[in-house]
Amino acid sequence: MTINYLVTHSGGFHADELLSSVILTSLFPQAELKRTRDRQWLVPAADRIIFDVGGDYDAEAQIFDHHQRPNPLREDEQPFSSFGLVWAHYGRAYLAAMDVPAHDIDAIHSAFDTKFVLPIDLLDNGAMEPSIAGPLSAMTLPALLGSLKPQFDDPSPTADDDAFLAALPIARSFVEAAIRNLAAKARAQSIVLEAIAKAGPSPILELPMGMPYRSVLDNAGADHMLFVVNPRGTDWTLNGIKLSNDTFDQRADLPAAWAGLSDSALEEASGVKGAKFCHNARFIAVANSREAIMKMADLAVEAAK
Repeated sequence: MTINYLVTHSGGFHADELLSSVILTSLFPQAELKRTRDRQWLVPAADRIIFDVGGDYDAEAQIFDHHQRPNPLREDEQPFSSFGLVWAHYGRAYLAAMDVPAHDIDAIHSAFDTKFVLPIDLLDNGAMEPSIAGPLSAMTLPALLGSLKPQFDDPSPTADDDAFLAALPIARSFVEAAIRNLAAKARAQSIVLEAIAKAGPSPILELPMGMPYRSVLDNAGADHMLFVVNPRGTDWTLNGIKLSNDTFDQRADLPAAWAGLSDSALEEASGVKGAKFCHNARFIAVANSREAIMKMADLAVEAAK
C-alpha cells in the first residue's frame, strides 16, 4: 500500500491537524499534503489518509476525524482530537522512524501521549479551558501555533495554506524536541540508578554529566538525596533537587550565605578555594574542580541539617 495523499481541511488551522501533519508527513514524505473540503478527496481510499475532516473515524479506512457524533473517546472517556487518533495509530511507527530503541517505544509513546497529545486533544474539544494556564495561556503551544495564522485582512487567496506550511516545521521542531527529551530520560535512567547505588546512604548524588535525574530519584525512592553534582565543561556544578516539576521548592537549598556571590567573595563565604558562583535563588553553585564542588556539597548538606 502506497500513501500518495495526506488530506486535511482547508481554511484556518488548529494545533491538532498541524501536529497530525507532523507525524504523517514524517512517515509518508512522498505523499502530497492536501488541504481541501472537496468531497471527492474526503472519500476513503487506499492511497490516502484523511484527518480532522470527513466526519468519520475508521482506522482501517484511514480516516481520522473527531467532529462527528458520537465522537471518539479514549478508554477513560476523555475525547480524542485528530492528533490523538493519529498518534494512537501511527505514533509507534513515528518513534521507530526517529530511532527510538524498540524497548523504549511503548513507554515513550505513552509518556508523549500523556504529556503532549492529551492536552492538545482536551483543548481542541473544549474539554479544558485555556485559562487553566493562567497568565501563561497565551504562551501554550496551541496558542503559539495559532498565532502563526494569517491576519484577518491578508488579501492572498493562499494565505491559510501558506501559513499552514510555514507553521509545519515549527510544530515539527516541538514534537521532535519532546521525543528526544523523553528518549534522553530513558537513556539516563540506568546511569542514574547506578549512581544512586554507588552513593548508598550519602545525600550527594554524583553523575558523570548533566542529565535528567529527578523522576528516577522519585521512582527509586531515593528520598535521602539532597544535592546532585556533575561536571560541566571544565567546571563542576552543585544542584538542588526540586520537589516536583510544578514547583521551584527544593529538598534543600544551598547555604544562604552563598546566595548571589561569585569568585573571591564566594571563596571567602564558603571557605572553599575554587568556588566560582552561587545563584541568588540558591539552586545551583559552580566550582572549578571536583574537589572544590564536593567540599561545597558537604557544607551544603551540613547547613541543610
